[in-house]
Amino acid sequence: MDIAFEKKAHVFRLPVYLLDKLKELAAKDRRSLNNYVECLLLDAVYHEPNDTTKASFEEAKAGKLEGPIDSSSVESMLESMGL
Repeated sequence: MDIAFEKKAHVFRLPVYLLDKLKELAAKDRRSLNNYVECLLLDAVYHEPNDTTKASFEEAKAGKLEGPIDSSSVESMLESMGL
């Protein structure tokens, strides 16, 4: 099933250094600048953490985590958090 979304062109002003960096990252990902920026915006607008992540944020804010957190890798971090 192919779903087509209506798209509308719009002009944005961005600092040159930011546009250059976006072009670099898009090329590195082998994507068009338009597609790369669209995906970044979709992630920013529609990213909602799940309930487990929200609970972890609240625990961290409340200072309920004991001991140091090892952030050297995801696996190490989860292990140091007792997960």
